[in-house]
Amino acid sequence: MNIILGIGGGIAAYKSAELARILIQRGAGVRVVMTHAAQQFIAPLTLATLTGQKVITSLFSSATADETLASSVEHISVARENEVLLVAPATADILAKFAHGLAGDFLSTLYLAFTGRVALAPSMNKEMWAHPATQFNLTILRERGHLIIEPDSGYLACGEIGAGRLADPERIADAVLSPARPQDLDGEHILITAGPTQEAIDPVRFISNRSSGKMGFALADAAACRGAAVTLIAGPVQLPTPNGVTRIDVQTAEQMRKAVFDHLEPATVIVKSAAVADFRPANASQKKLKKSAMRLSLELDPTPDILQELGRKKGDRVLIGFAAETERLEEEARRKLESKNCDMIVANQVGDSGTGFESDDNEVLLVFRSGGTIPIARAPKRQIADHIFDQVFKLRLELSATVK
Repeated sequence: MNIILGIGGGIAAYKSAELARILIQRGAGVRVVMTHAAQQFIAPLTLATLTGQKVITSLFSSATADETLASSVEHISVARENEVLLVAPATADILAKFAHGLAGDFLSTLYLAFTGRVALAPSMNKEMWAHPATQFNLTILRERGHLIIEPDSGYLACGEIGAGRLADPERIADAVLSPARPQDLDGEHILITAGPTQEAIDPVRFISNRSSGKMGFALADAAACRGAAVTLIAGPVQLPTPNGVTRIDVQTAEQMRKAVFDHLEPATVIVKSAAVADFRPANASQKKLKKSAMRLSLELDPTPDILQELGRKKGDRVLIGFAAETERLEEEARRKLESKNCDMIVANQVGDSGTGFESDDNEVLLVFRSGGTIPIARAPKRQIADHIFDQVFKLRLELSATVK
């Protein structure tokens, strides 16, 4: 989906950078148009860096005659190249211009030339929001079929409390992208594990790994957006819970195992993306171990193999495992698929910079029980998540046909 992000001149304009990042992470292309006033609150360079595209800031160019001619009709080409016009923040001035067809800058001119879906996220002082003129303009815009993403209530920049705060960027992204998402997972109950586990050495130290949980949380968000009921069992990570997702926090591998089997019954799909610690100290100290010059040895016991146990008990569920490897990616993924009785393994090469653990991007190889593979090129993890669920949907269809 290609989105025009219009930014109006209000203090909430600074949130547009986060909104652009979220939209891009979820797979959208973003082109930014800023009003003159918006540039007083956030620099165009910030948005250009985030989106990788030129930010449009004026109706006319000050460059050569040919470039000026091209810019004078740019609002037409931009309108045709994009599917959604999202304005956030949409100031009282922008709402008035759009409602009454006033076209004196690039954004308002673009609006009149735009034939796609329009979404407006207002932000202003509470009195401006409540004023009859603003509410009248909103009525006009709603009657045109435009989506109005209602502002939040709370502390405003003017120091007052009330309605008028720009909606949370995550909520804006959900509102804009959800209608375009296929609801092909409606009726599915998906159980997802995410993040690392921590196995105590003593009260202040533990064994863990570099998993950030970002891939698992992206999967939970993607599944919920596509209509599934989602239960997310998360190791110790500091990530916001995706909208519509039931979250259960755990710390150790044993706690994760218990949570998985406590919530297994309604699940139709299980996605084991968590990086569970393979070992735990055999005898965790109840007191902090003091540092000394002497070498310290730890005796380690294996943690429960949750994926293997699920493979034995999965029944007619679809079971997806993850494999983080440093070498022989497909070979190791297929070995894991067979030994754990999975339907698909999502394998990624770790150790390379920019993907995998702790990164916002990933690059994976999907390995199937049928013998096939599908490589997915580097992309934001939220986009990778949708590719994964495209295949999960197909696996569920295949399983349903087999059962019948």
